This record gives sequence, structure tokens and C-alpha cells, in this order.
Amino acid sequence: MKPIRIVLAIAFCCTASLGLAQGIPQDPPELTGPTPDPMESIPAAPLERYVTDDVRQMRAYPEQPPVIPHSIEGYQLSVNANRCMSCHKRENSLGTGAPMISITHYMTREGQMLADVSPRRYFCTQCHVPQADTEALVPNTFTDMADMGTATAGEP
Repeated sequence: MKPIRIVLAIAFCCTASLGLAQGIPQDPPELTGPTPDPMESIPAAPLERYVTDDVRQMRAYPEQPPVIPHSIEGYQLSVNANRCMSCHKRENSLGTGAPMISITHYMTREGQMLADVSPRRYFCTQCHVPQADTEALVPNTFTDMADMGTATAGEP
């Protein structure tokens, strides 16, 4: 009885592996790029022009991270230093005139308040981006709530 079980187990493994192998492509996909030779050097696209007028932009939707209205070129942003905090941290914002970071940046995931910026909110550029004059990368049909034709509170 034991040899029959072993033979059946081997047969099952073989048929299962054949079924998996049929779904996996045998050849890796070809490299693609802007030229026929993917290893050929091509000039890089020009960098976008950052808007550095220090004018704050209106947010398109609630809870949108605001864009950075100034240049951050050369800013150090690492585990050991965060130049953004020299102006935007709560205790520095009054003297610099910069807007204070949101109070949510001082909270843990559970909503507990911290004395300093939460480690999960320390790397600013994971949510905030410098404002730039660029074309949209993908088509966008976003419509602001104010443009949707609904009346605001108190209007007839």
C-alpha cells in the first residue's frame, strides 16, 4: 500500500509542475526603449522648471499635501538631517514666517501626540513635491468640487 501512495504522490507532483510550467513564458521579454538598441546612449530630457515664486497654491481637494512653492535644490533630507524642519517645525515657524507643518505630523498612527515630528512623517518629499511648470504625465479629468455646479451652504 505504501509504494502506491509514493507513486501517486510523484505522479501528482509531476502533473502539477507541468501545469505551472505551461503558464510561465519560456523567453524573457525583450528590452524596449526609444531606440532600436536599448544600450545606446541618448540625451536626457530637459529637467522641469520649478516655480520659485513662494506663492502658495490652493489645494484641489481636502487633505491634499500642499506643493512646495520654493526651490529645495541642495536641501539635505536624510535620517540625520531635515532642512525643511529648520523653517516649518512648530517652534521655528513663527520666526521664519513659514507655515507650520500640520499637527498630524506630530501624531502616531494610533493618534497619540508626540513631542517631535513622527518618524513616518519625517521625509517630506514622500508626499510634498516642488511646484513645477510641466505637462501632465497622464490625462486628468479631475473637477474641483467648487466647479461641479452645486450650491454652497446658505445659497438659494
